[in-house]
Amino acid sequence: MTVSAATTSPVDELMVRIERLSFSRGQQAIFREIELGVPRGRVTVVLGPSGTGKTTLLRLIGGQERPSTGRVVVDGLDVDRAGRRALYALRRRMGVLFQNGALFTDLSVGENVAFPLREHSRLDEELIERIVLFKLEAVGLRSARDKRPAELSGGMARRAALARAIALDPDLMLYDEPFAGQDPVSMGVLLRLIRRLNDALGLTSIVVTHDVQEAMSIADQVVVLAGGRIIGAGTPDEVLAQKETEPALAQFLDGSAEGPLTRRKENASMGEDLGLGGRS
Repeated sequence: MTVSAATTSPVDELMVRIERLSFSRGQQAIFREIELGVPRGRVTVVLGPSGTGKTTLLRLIGGQERPSTGRVVVDGLDVDRAGRRALYALRRRMGVLFQNGALFTDLSVGENVAFPLREHSRLDEELIERIVLFKLEAVGLRSARDKRPAELSGGMARRAALARAIALDPDLMLYDEPFAGQDPVSMGVLLRLIRRLNDALGLTSIVVTHDVQEAMSIADQVVVLAGGRIIGAGTPDEVLAQKETEPALAQFLDGSAEGPLTRRKENASMGEDLGLGGRS
C-alpha cells in the first residue's frame, strides 16, 4: 500500500506542498513520486528508519537539493524554479536546528544568537541585545548569555542553537534529528519547547526524527517514510491505526527486528555484494 500524505486542507492553508516528487542520488532512488502537504501553523513529524531520506527531504524543502521530477512549493514559491534572490529571501524565513547544533565555539551563547541578526538585518546593537535576551528567555537560557558553548550541557547547547534558529522570527522551522544524543530529561524539555514555540510564535514546524513515541506526542501530523515512499500519514492516532494494513509501518512503529524493512535491507545489501548497485 502506498500512502499519500497530501492533506485535505485548502492550498492556501499549506506551508509546504510536495507534488509527485522523485529524487535519486546516483543509481539509488531515495523518493518515488511522494505527495506531502504540510499544514500552516502545525507540527509535522517525519519518521522513518535511518537512511530513508528524512534529512534529504529537509534539504529539498530548503532548496539545497533539487528533485529529479515533481515539485516542492513553499508558501507559494516553487523552490526548484526559484531564482537566487527569491530562494535567498525564502531561506531567511526558515529556521533550522541542526542535529549537532552547529554553534560557533569561539562565540558566547549571546553572540551566537546575535549572529544572524547582525548578518541579515540593520538593527542597532541595543535592539539586537534586547532580541537576544528575549530569544534566550524563550528557551530558558537567559542566564547563559555570556557562556561559551563548551561550558554548556548537551541539552543546553541544543536549546542555545534553537534560540539562534528563531532569532529572525522564521515562518517555517526545520528540525533535523533534534533529540539525537539527548538524555530523557533534555529530550522532554526540547519536546515541550518545540510545541510551545510553534504555538506561541505561529510557526510551521517540520521535525525529522526516529524517536517515535516522543515525537508523536507533540505532532499534529505524522509522516512515515521507508523504501522511497510514504508508508503512513495522518494524525498520530490515524497512523497507529494504519499499522493493521501496512506491515512495514507496524515493524517500524513497534521496533520489531523481523519484517519487510529488515528484508529490504538484506536484499539491498545482497544486491551491492553482487554488483547490482544496491537499488532500493
